[in-house]
Amino acid sequence: MLFSELVALSAEVAANRARRKKTEILAKALAAAAADERPLLARYLSGQIRQVRLGVGTAQLAAALEQSPAADASLTVLEVDAVFEAVAATRGAGSAARRQTLVEELFRRCTASEQRFVAGLLTGNLRQGALESVLVDAIALATGRAPAVVRRAQMLAADLATVVAAAFDSNAAELARFDLQLFRPVQPMLAATAQDVDDALAQLGMAAFEWKLDGVRVQVHRRDEQVAVYSRTQKDITAAVPEVVDVVRSMPARELVLDGEVLALHPDGKPVRFQETMRRLGRQRDVETVRPTLPLSTFFFDCLYRDGESLLDAPATERVAALASVCPTANLVPRLLTDQASAAEAFYRDTLARGHEGVMAKDPHSTYAAGRRGASWLKVKQANTLDLVVIAAEWGSGRRKGWLSNLHLGARDPDRGGVVMLGKTFKGLTDEMLETQTRALLARETHREGSTVHVRPELVVEVAFNEVQTSSHYPGGVTLRFARVKRYRGDKRAEEADTIAQVRALHAREEDGAEAAD
Repeated sequence: MLFSELVALSAEVAANRARRKKTEILAKALAAAAADERPLLARYLSGQIRQVRLGVGTAQLAAALEQSPAADASLTVLEVDAVFEAVAATRGAGSAARRQTLVEELFRRCTASEQRFVAGLLTGNLRQGALESVLVDAIALATGRAPAVVRRAQMLAADLATVVAAAFDSNAAELARFDLQLFRPVQPMLAATAQDVDDALAQLGMAAFEWKLDGVRVQVHRRDEQVAVYSRTQKDITAAVPEVVDVVRSMPARELVLDGEVLALHPDGKPVRFQETMRRLGRQRDVETVRPTLPLSTFFFDCLYRDGESLLDAPATERVAALASVCPTANLVPRLLTDQASAAEAFYRDTLARGHEGVMAKDPHSTYAAGRRGASWLKVKQANTLDLVVIAAEWGSGRRKGWLSNLHLGARDPDRGGVVMLGKTFKGLTDEMLETQTRALLARETHREGSTVHVRPELVVEVAFNEVQTSSHYPGGVTLRFARVKRYRGDKRAEEADTIAQVRALHAREEDGAEAAD
């Protein structure tokens, strides 16, 4: 398959705003592609490359973009992947120059549109609307497989290339083979937002309320004495959290996969600032030196696997019972099962008094939907907050001169692809945050317009605000009033940020509430 055909396909997907049409276009392309091309097709159309790390920076890419484009298309999809592989394999003395040569040669063979596509792939800034979830639906449509089966396989494998190959295999059992395996982390189940405990009970009826801890989500795998701890992005952080390893090794089970939170606590049991917990987890060396001064506490709330049995499809009550049978009480997230608003409100208020950020409300009969955000888990927080993506920043003035200050904030748009801008804010930023974010944003710079630095949409920031307002100034039709930065979410990927649909739903609820008050 010519690479130009893939680029044209990407443009066609981007031009169609309807999710169903995008899915049909992608399904047709996947069905027509050769078997060895499909995995790459799926990766490239979702904005991914096969290689973990290329070692190509912004300056190298800028130099490559200065190369005159080819007049005619000649590259194939497999040839582009071969160049990426050669670049990734280049190591040793003089490797930077050799990688530069390879990349520039590739760009000279690309047409103008192909150059733009490759640049988008390498910067993670490919705006085409072919998100992973759309591609999963396209795989199901192209193969006639049940969408739920393909979706589950992707949740567990977390690898589109593997899933597309299995789905197109003539052996129907190939997709069914994906299941939870020890030391292969699955995507964590996510939560939607409820306005308050009354709203949560109205949606769930009977609900299990749990402390919502302001810590770092972890998934822990154990077989005998071997223990591995993964972050919510599937990164192995075992070396940074020996306290977690010790707790899990003490449990009376041979095999386990547990879902929980790690955070540092003050002597009175209240949590330290999230940034302090993140700073501790960021230590890769001398962990035992800092451990006595800032120890980590571990709290578990779910059991996904125990002694050879996957519990993903078991109801939450069964999973929690399995957890309670092995986990010390001190390491269990406190939990209240009730359908009474007064009891739920008292639990919520007590949780806030202990310094935690709110509660989770969970359907006691729900299964574990790895990687999905649904109505089975709801989070109730004290303030209005959203996790948004930073898409640009403006240079500050006065006391903030020399720092990137005014942040441009966006919400994900899974249906159309990309990020929708909601507004700007410079409020809530400490000097430390200004210094840190300036370095982080400049490392992700794509281009500049006057005093504005545009960046790859990778950093997630938690933003507090008073209300969502209608706005004709911003493309999403809404903006945030009195937005201020609470913290950067280093534990979250951009793909996990809140969506424009969630923002609009919050706006609708606020308007309904205002009308009721009138």
